[in-house]
Amino acid sequence: MSRLAARFAALHTDGSKALVTFITAGDPDLAVTEEMIQLLEHSGADVIELGVPFSDPMADGPTIQRSSERALNAGTTLHGILELVKRVRTRCEIPIILMGYLNPVHAYGFDRFCRDASDAGVDGILLVDMPPEESSELTVPARLYGIDVIFLLTPTSDSERIAAVESHGSGFVYYVTVTGVTGTRTSVSTSLAQELARVNQAISLPVMAGFGISTPEQAAEVGKLADGIVVGSAIVKLFEQLSGEELKQKVGSYVAGLKQAIA
Repeated sequence: MSRLAARFAALHTDGSKALVTFITAGDPDLAVTEEMIQLLEHSGADVIELGVPFSDPMADGPTIQRSSERALNAGTTLHGILELVKRVRTRCEIPIILMGYLNPVHAYGFDRFCRDASDAGVDGILLVDMPPEESSELTVPARLYGIDVIFLLTPTSDSERIAAVESHGSGFVYYVTVTGVTGTRTSVSTSLAQELARVNQAISLPVMAGFGISTPEQAAEVGKLADGIVVGSAIVKLFEQLSGEELKQKVGSYVAGLKQAIA
């Protein structure tokens, strides 16, 4: 059983919801990212998404765009991120997903990427601009090397797209709770319950809901409707505002509060 499947199975047995946390790898540098992975695990995160910095992050709002710029300016590469995960795996078993865009993985080479990612201990990959209908170049080697390929669904996804995600995806489904780019929101969509009910009827994989969740109250509200929640921009914003021990303390307490809200 994969790390992802084992984590979701354990949460289901406990009647708990999953907390998926996103940080940009290399922001402000890979050494801090390495420390933060352990901090997130100890603070209550169930899955970690490591953002692969990219020069044109079209699905991301200003907060994550700026984090990608900081990471790229620090010299972060996909190879460096895989080496980071390999180091972390000597002392950490939390499921780790790489989330980003098609171009860096395509340039690296799909088969080579899946092989190296598997060797490093990566559990899954989510490329926001790769449609499931055209993903065989990635999904075929990913299955061979035991890497889950995760896809997005949105409020505008039709029944054909939902069926394609069910057919080609694995690990979990990332449900985008709002239209638009990443970033914190002040409230949860009033139609979210209906939208998630439609998705859950057609999807057998766990459904994680994200984009815009920033407070424990929002986390609790969305957590009642999905198998888990994803929080990214609100955490990444702390990297922009703080550093050192102050950053660690604030991230740790924030993540612990989110986990408590959905427990």
